[in-house]
Amino acid sequence: MLFVNIGKSLPGDARPKIARRVNWDYPEGLRVIAEYWLQLPDVTVISIFEADSIAPILAANTEWSDAFSWTTVPAITAEDGIALFKSLPQ
Repeated sequence: MLFVNIGKSLPGDARPKIARRVNWDYPEGLRVIAEYWLQLPDVTVISIFEADSIAPILAANTEWSDAFSWTTVPAITAEDGIALFKSLPQ
């Protein structure tokens, strides 16, 4: 299943968070499609990934819970969304 994970930076210097990311890998079971670190006054991270279960998502979010407040939502592609819309009764 496809997910979008949005991390809002908790207070503190962004440099240690970025340095930490250099040596960190996603847990097994997460297939990363994209990761973006937005250039805002406070660091915001958006990652898009696929996972078959919630366990690796919780593991990743917990590992970074001292640095970010996470919101994880299931998602579908635009193509799948259009197909779903077309299949709905009119």
